[in-house]
Amino acid sequence: MSLCVIPARGGSKRIPRKNIRAFCGRPMIAWPIQAAIDSGCFERIIVSTDDEEIASIAQSCGAEAPFRRPAELADDHTPTVPVIADAITRLNLPARTPVCCLYATSPFVRADDLRAGRARLEETDAPFVLSVTTYAFPIQRALRRGASGAVEMFDPAQMQTRSQDLEEAWHDAGQFYWGRAESWTHHKGVFVAGAQGLPLPRYRVQDIDTEDDLQRAELIMRALQMDDAP
Repeated sequence: MSLCVIPARGGSKRIPRKNIRAFCGRPMIAWPIQAAIDSGCFERIIVSTDDEEIASIAQSCGAEAPFRRPAELADDHTPTVPVIADAITRLNLPARTPVCCLYATSPFVRADDLRAGRARLEETDAPFVLSVTTYAFPIQRALRRGASGAVEMFDPAQMQTRSQDLEEAWHDAGQFYWGRAESWTHHKGVFVAGAQGLPLPRYRVQDIDTEDDLQRAELIMRALQMDDAP
């Protein structure tokens, strides 16, 4: 068996009801649910939520919502790992069960990405496999801006270093995380020794935390849909 868990609490603040907000004609959560279905990776696709409306919409999109997340796991400060561990415990999964955490606000995730993540987990037996992408600009040349507007380099020693000579830096793409059930229940985070990064192209990675992020994401999605059109 393999399991997909989509965390989707109801109390998002910066974009109210973000997980079910309309996004290019569908509820936001519908996009990752469909990718999970299309991937063929999962025996079950479960939405962990405290919210009845989110549960109903998720079910209409093809996912399950067999329980309601307790309030202590549904506030602004709840990390992701305990939410996934809660679902694993409720379902009494064997330790070696592959479990994927798939974010509700990842409309750009693709079935191929999920299949590749599962394959990497099997090939490497890593504790976690997570989606990553590169920074668009060398982080070694980052600037600090003070209250007066004055700027200075975080690392002045890199001032004369050519961009192409600096090490490429990666960051969490925030779309999905594969791990065995035992990894989710034994670790407090996914950035542990041996975790593997699965590269995604930058043009398919967009955090959606503000209204500006949402508008940018919709523009990207429309461009991708046009590109994919026959």
